Amino acid sequence: MKSPDSTTRATEILAHLVSFDSTSRNSNLDLIGWVEAYLAEHGVASTRVPDESGTKANLWATIGPADRPGYILSGHTDVVPVDDQAWSSDPFRLIERDGRLYGRGTTDMKGFLAVVLSKVPDMRAGSLDMPIHLAFSHDEEVGCIGVRDLIAKLDLLQPVKPIACFVGEPTSMQVITAHKAKYSYRVTVRGKSAHSSLAPHGVNAIDIAAELIVKIRSIARRMETEGPWDALYDVGFSTAHTGTIAGGTVLNIVPEKCIFQFEFRMLPGVDHVPYEREIIDFARTLKATMQAKDPATGIDIALTNGFPGFDTQADSDVSRLAMRFAGRNDHGKVAYGTEAGLFASLGGIPSVVVGPGSIEQAHKPDEFIEVSELAKCGVFLDRLITDCQRA
Repeated sequence: MKSPDSTTRATEILAHLVSFDSTSRNSNLDLIGWVEAYLAEHGVASTRVPDESGTKANLWATIGPADRPGYILSGHTDVVPVDDQAWSSDPFRLIERDGRLYGRGTTDMKGFLAVVLSKVPDMRAGSLDMPIHLAFSHDEEVGCIGVRDLIAKLDLLQPVKPIACFVGEPTSMQVITAHKAKYSYRVTVRGKSAHSSLAPHGVNAIDIAAELIVKIRSIARRMETEGPWDALYDVGFSTAHTGTIAGGTVLNIVPEKCIFQFEFRMLPGVDHVPYEREIIDFARTLKATMQAKDPATGIDIALTNGFPGFDTQADSDVSRLAMRFAGRNDHGKVAYGTEAGLFASLGGIPSVVVGPGSIEQAHKPDEFIEVSELAKCGVFLDRLITDCQRA
């Protein structure tokens, strides 16, 4: 039974969610507690899946018969920082202007969470024959960390394996059937300091790091020119990218340390390991030259985080279902990562990404979501609820 003011209800819920500063560096427990209370008001029990520190938690809830296969609605509760961003209003207070709702996380991705929660009364009233599961995670923005614990406990949370998972990242309600994998690395170069007038007596850590970075850039160019390619992606080839670098103290001292970070974003089915080995082998040749001057020098390369890509066939049941619910017959693929890759690879659950708002607004100052996008997502969920009543 569709509520006539469901978009208004979603907006009110979104205002609550935005008011919690759930930046990934912070605890999300206040937000989780608010959602637990909201669900309890509507007769829905929920289960926390805490992290090791006990300062953060995922949340799982099931509406409908738990002894049957159903659908997961997945979203993350954390947001990116607002530090050094020029906002025209308080980022943690929802502001509506000209049909747009401004605030941190409105589009990425508390807007989706708000619409899902606004539909809980309809789910409860709908006498579902198939369950709808809510999976709200922590620390997605820093490497899809929290959802891994939830997926690891999924057999306990839901003994009957779900049919499919809809991850509500902002796609303007287009169904996304694939995204790239990501692998992040931290490189520490240990050189030997010397006075800059005696530079050849030292080992310049920044120079060595620069040679490695140029190597990474050459791999990136090769990925772009040699492929493989997939035109459905916004960036249709695998990529390599150096994102941060720090080293040195003052100009007249040969720097003895330099640290930088780089990443691969790989098309599904393209193995990152050969490229990783290529960089490690190149680093080994540099290290030999360094240690000829000083055995204490060296290069350390560490994989700090990674998440898999996914590639769901466009004619699969979950893809066709999502397109029907969204009222669209097109699909896309994206370069950014989501929790869909983990639900698919670790959980073995067919997944797609579909949610309100545009990724173009994510992570920016004055982030916003169109009210019309919340309404479109509401229609998607109305159709899902109806489908779950007909099982």
